[in-house]
Amino acid sequence: MEPLFVDRLLLIADLFQRDMARAFDGTGLTTARVHLLWVLQHAGPSTQQTLAQLCDVTPRNITGLVDALEKSGHVRRTPHPTDRRAVLVELTEAATATMAQMQDEHAQLNETLLSAIAPADRAAVERGLSAVAAHLEHLVTTAATPAPESAGAPSPRGDTA
Repeated sequence: MEPLFVDRLLLIADLFQRDMARAFDGTGLTTARVHLLWVLQHAGPSTQQTLAQLCDVTPRNITGLVDALEKSGHVRRTPHPTDRRAVLVELTEAATATMAQMQDEHAQLNETLLSAIAPADRAAVERGLSAVAAHLEHLVTTAATPAPESAGAPSPRGDTA
């Protein structure tokens, strides 16, 4: 049986996960920790509240991630310059170097993957992937949004409550 389109997308997701696990093996970094480092790389020093919002996780989750990354020497907490009650989380010099290397590897992987697509097809593939990503994001967001409760109103599936 020929794999469905979604099967190929799931395979790609799995391959990315396995590659990331291989790349982080022995470093103490996890996908969630690297995501936080990536966010800090792009957002700059931030409060934990801001990081929780940017990473779409709970404040408790961010505290655990920051604690682990501080212990491993990837981030440090510093006093906020204008709010004495707040602290900023920022990358250490070692983490800044690690993130620069990751950005280089990210760009190289992008070029390697694009080289598998004929130049004449690249724009169409980019449009298609963008459309799939946008639609999947919409589906996930819609599924995560609670439906308004009203007696007898049709549900999103078309049946009645």
